[in-house]
Amino acid sequence: MADVLLDDVSRVFPDGSAAVSHLTLHVRQGELMAIVGPSGCGKSTVLRLIAGLDPLATGTISIGGRVVNRLPPGERNVAMVFEAAALYPHLTAAQNLRFALSLRKLPADEIQQRVDAETRVLRLGRFLDRKPRTLSAGQRQRVAVGRATVRVPSVFLLDEPLTHMDAGERIRLRTELAQLQHGLGVTAVYVTHDQSQAMAIGDRVAVMRAGRIEQVDEPRTLYRRPANAFVASFMGEP
Repeated sequence: MADVLLDDVSRVFPDGSAAVSHLTLHVRQGELMAIVGPSGCGKSTVLRLIAGLDPLATGTISIGGRVVNRLPPGERNVAMVFEAAALYPHLTAAQNLRFALSLRKLPADEIQQRVDAETRVLRLGRFLDRKPRTLSAGQRQRVAVGRATVRVPSVFLLDEPLTHMDAGERIRLRTELAQLQHGLGVTAVYVTHDQSQAMAIGDRVAVMRAGRIEQVDEPRTLYRRPANAFVASFMGEP
């Protein structure tokens, strides 16, 4: 388990435009932080900066008290689930779940125990022998979540993971995600453009606009005491 601290972080493109500008955010250990905002506000870039997929222009990122600015993604002990499940198409669901553990050369019995545990929590038993192309969007996303959490990372990053599901499936899986995250005790950052999802799943919610954070608060406080007119109008719908 680890907290995440972004201190005065910026991401600037070669043309000089800023996706994220002097952003500071502390995600507490074991917390599920939801980041919400309109399209293009920089919320997915925040995840990519934490993961090490995008370069920093300024600022510092720390995970568990360790500055990770110069660490490659593979050494940050984070797991990311993208909007598209991004599974290995030639592998079955079970093989996708085992893949990262096999790379770490864990004992076969430990790999099986972890895969069995994820299978029970995410109800994947019927899908283990099937390849991604034969699964529904919701089933693929369950496998992607399982692949990310099976190795129990320090930080769990979710980028719009429920976008392509129908309403009922979204509600079911977002509840399962929250239960899984709290059960593991892993710090998580969940990005969405959907205010209802953010309010339902986040221990706290960060509202972003144009690369900056407008307010960070618990959902009830955010809804009842918005910091400004933008937050009030953006979060007003739920």
